[in-house]
Amino acid sequence: MSTTGILSPLDIDDLDDILVIEDRAYLFPWSEGNFRDSLRTGDSIWGLRDGASLIGYFVLMRVVDEMHLLNISVDPARQGQGHGAVLLRHALQLATLAGASGVLLEVRPSNAQALAIYHHFGFQRIGVRRDYYLAHDGREDAWVLRLPLPVRVAAGTRS
Repeated sequence: MSTTGILSPLDIDDLDDILVIEDRAYLFPWSEGNFRDSLRTGDSIWGLRDGASLIGYFVLMRVVDEMHLLNISVDPARQGQGHGAVLLRHALQLATLAGASGVLLEVRPSNAQALAIYHHFGFQRIGVRRDYYLAHDGREDAWVLRLPLPVRVAAGTRS
């Protein structure tokens, strides 16, 4: 298992690399407009690179006192090597540093690999969004998962 790489914020100059992975990773990928909107509104978009090559990325949006993990993707050629866990761990660290009470995300119930990672990190299912995702045979539900984060206490420390 190889998890080497450098994490850094991504911007509009990285959009082409992001879209290549997005198109490889999903049958129904985010559009260029989705990523442009996230960049425009200031969502936290980070990537994991191996030299000049983008391995994967995530998009994290603040929603009141929580963070919403909108997208997390690893190039299919690099999956199964721990890169998803590196990205998720960094997203959780950013959310914790931002003082978020928790992290929410949606996931396809059919995405066993993602569910295994999320459960490993302690995410729990808190709901279902009916017919949320496009699918070959129409629509697929999304499971809503949440991970509570440590509560902020005096002097900026965590408990």
